[in-house]
Amino acid sequence: MRISICAVGRLRAGPEKDLIDDYLARFDRTGRALGLGPAKIIEVEDKKNAGMGAEAALLRKAIPKGALICTLDERGRTLTSPEYAQRLGDWRDAGRQDVALIIGGADGIDPSLRAEADFSLSFGKMVWPHMLVRVMLAEQLYRAATILSGGPYHRV
Repeated sequence: MRISICAVGRLRAGPEKDLIDDYLARFDRTGRALGLGPAKIIEVEDKKNAGMGAEAALLRKAIPKGALICTLDERGRTLTSPEYAQRLGDWRDAGRQDVALIIGGADGIDPSLRAEADFSLSFGKMVWPHMLVRVMLAEQLYRAATILSGGPYHRV
């Protein structure tokens, strides 16, 4: 099951990018035997600053055809890491070939795109910087793969 992290904004070289690259490489290595991955980041940028509606249109173009859509949104469900791993495993086991994890811009995700989502995930009630959300999401993908593989990375 391929994972596309579709995000508004460009990530420049730096510590956040290094962390994301490291966690996604780990996810790809661990997940391959489990039918998970590869994972890639697709960045979109509203250069005209036309707002959430324009960002939503760009994100829709970035989502692979037929992909399950999961938004990252403060109004979404808060899951434990094992619950998130189980959800990924369930999507894979249901025959999903693509999952698109959507990270909106500074104002969030347009309500029309949120309404199209199959699932919405929250990292808590706090608002996080978008670049840190990418890092946390990449880490949780790796953690989910290690949980599903029975590896020692996740401890309860």
